[in-house]
Amino acid sequence: MKFSVLFVCMGNLCRSPTAEGVFRHLVRQAGLQDRIRVDSAGTHDYHVGSPPDERSCHHAALRGYELSDLRARQVQEPDFAHFDLILAMDWNNLALLQDDCPPEHRHKLRRLMEFAPPGLGDVVADPYYGGSRGFEMVLDHVEAACAGLLEHIRGELNRHAP
Repeated sequence: MKFSVLFVCMGNLCRSPTAEGVFRHLVRQAGLQDRIRVDSAGTHDYHVGSPPDERSCHHAALRGYELSDLRARQVQEPDFAHFDLILAMDWNNLALLQDDCPPEHRHKLRRLMEFAPPGLGDVVADPYYGGSRGFEMVLDHVEAACAGLLEHIRGELNRHAP
């Protein structure tokens, strides 16, 4: 069995590429890169083809994550069928996904922070218009949630193992 995850924010410029980079790193460390596919996208087409925000790349690199090879893209209709989990960074993007998602795939839509330890909040806040502290907070939340997400997916892979 293979498992696929799509991280989603508004423009696929800050939060979702950070989540993709962090989770890709964790998946590689766990030796599961052949079993878990990771991608990110935005609900809007504002930045299609652009690299992640320089501030996201900078703060991610300080923690050992590489984002420079990523390029923004918009969620497409086939994504709803092709991914096992589609994880929004906040309530607004979750609502936009729910509006576009065919009913048979709505069970795949969740928020990334559902996988974080209690007390960190419900959303990964958008750092775009703020300072460096916002980008550090995104990393704090994404790292915590991605650790929980990896454990969840390991459970799914084990449950469906031959």
